[in-house]
Parts: sequence; C-alpha cells; structure tokens
Amino acid sequence: MQARRQLGEFLRSRRSRLSPQEAGVATYGGRRRVPGLRREELALLAGVSASYYARLEQGQATNASPEVLDALSRALRLDAAERRHLAGLAAGPRRQAVRRPPPERVDPAVHQLVAALGDVPALVLGRRLDVLAWNTAGHALFAGHLEPDSVDLPDRRPNMARLVFLDAHTRDLYVDWPAKARAVVATLRMTSGQHPTDPLLAALVGELAVRSPEFAARWADHRVKAGGTAAYGMRHPLVGTLTVTQQSLRTEDDQTVVVATTAPGSPSQAAMTLLVHATVTGRATARQPLPERG
Repeated sequence: MQARRQLGEFLRSRRSRLSPQEAGVATYGGRRRVPGLRREELALLAGVSASYYARLEQGQATNASPEVLDALSRALRLDAAERRHLAGLAAGPRRQAVRRPPPERVDPAVHQLVAALGDVPALVLGRRLDVLAWNTAGHALFAGHLEPDSVDLPDRRPNMARLVFLDAHTRDLYVDWPAKARAVVATLRMTSGQHPTDPLLAALVGELAVRSPEFAARWADHRVKAGGTAAYGMRHPLVGTLTVTQQSLRTEDDQTVVVATTAPGSPSQAAMTLLVHATVTGRATARQPLPERG
C-alpha cells in the first residue's frame, strides 16, 4: 500500500507541473481549477482510459504494464531518473520489511579505494545517506567538526541528510544551500521508491519532516535524482571559499562513493591542499606525547 500511495502522489505531482501549453493540449479558454493537466487530459495523451488512470493515482490499480508506464512517462515528459522511479513504484516491494535491517558494511576493496585517493576528499554513503567511511580529506572537507572515528560505530554514524538539514556547520558550508538540499531530498525520494518497506528509511524521513519544515516542503515536491555530478561552492571555516565537483559512483552493494575534485591549478585546488595539510599536521601534533617534566 505504501508503494501504491507513493505512485499516486508521484503521478499527481508530475501532472501538476506540466501545463497544457507544454503538453500541446488545447484549453479553449475558461478558468481551470487544477494546476497542470487534468487527469482525463493526461490519460488521453498516454492512450489509457481516464478511469484506469484515476485508479492509478488513487492507489487502486496494480500491475501497470511496461507499455502503460512508458506511455505515461512520455506524456509526462519524465527524465531517465524519473522513469526509473516510476517503474520502481509500480513494481512494488519485492520482499517483506524486516524489523531492523543489519548495519551496512563497506567492502574492504571500497575502503582501499577511498584510502588510496589520498588528498582527494572521498566518502562512502549507505542507501539512507549514512556516512559509512571517509578518508582524511573527506572528513576535513565535509565534517571536520565531527569526530573522525564516528563512521566506525553504526550507532554514531553521521547521516548526510541530517547534516544538511539539521546541522548549522553543514548549512553554512554550502554557498547555494537550497541546491544541495534539493539534491539530498531527491536522492532520498529515489531510494524510498526502491525500498518502500525500509523501516529505518521511513523513520529518517519522518524525523526530518517533523524537525525541518524545509525538508517537509521539498519532500512533498516528489523530485527524484540518482547520483551524477554536481559542482558546489563551499565556504570552509579553515580555508575559505572553494568550488568542488562532487561525483557519485555506485558500488555493487548499493552504496555510493562520493569524490570531490577541484580544477587543476585553481585557487580551489590550492585551498584544498592547504586544508589537507593543516588537517594532517594537526592530527600528527595531537598524537605527539607531552614532554616529560624534569
């Protein structure tokens, strides 16, 4: 039922965003009571009956065929990520939810990859955006105010969605915070379609919706996003302003390796080098034993 409800909400949200002019639908004047297309207009564009489409939006229809989904995707002008999300919602849950899923673990080879990147910031995100691992540069760039070993304890792991919406340091870190917030919500929305019965994911979404009105408003938009590349301006408290390109790479375990790079020879690269040097030096100093008193 959860997947069917999400399917209906997603279809309504996409339908409301598509104007009759964009869809090539004649309106013949007059005042319209709904934003975007009417149900019957979308059904006509997709070549399905209005009653069947209404049941889809109401969560009463099951087993929509690939042909119907493809027709709806074309009519709604969905992009590739939205098409995958629609197909996942229509398929429904593939297995029953468990009371508490086991903690996610990072494959040793992925750990080696993150460590081998050295001065290039990298971190590993679980499917609920828990930070499962990071290298020294990744910790320094994204969450230097947190303990480095917090990722090693499942009950203490930072969560990127919580950081973006509930942590003042992370909010100040992004010059265009709304863009980062939209990307985080869109990623969670895509995951919720793939795992509609995940109790920990549902609890995370519920917590954020209660504690952050900004999250709740963006969640209701039903925007979806699957990884990719994005450039962000960042205001780091130690080295000032820099621009990084964040690239997301999927692993076989449904986890994401996020790598942040800077343009070669740019002021941003110089700032990143300074940040890593300051972090490594600071940790080395902290590990040095205190001099003995005579």
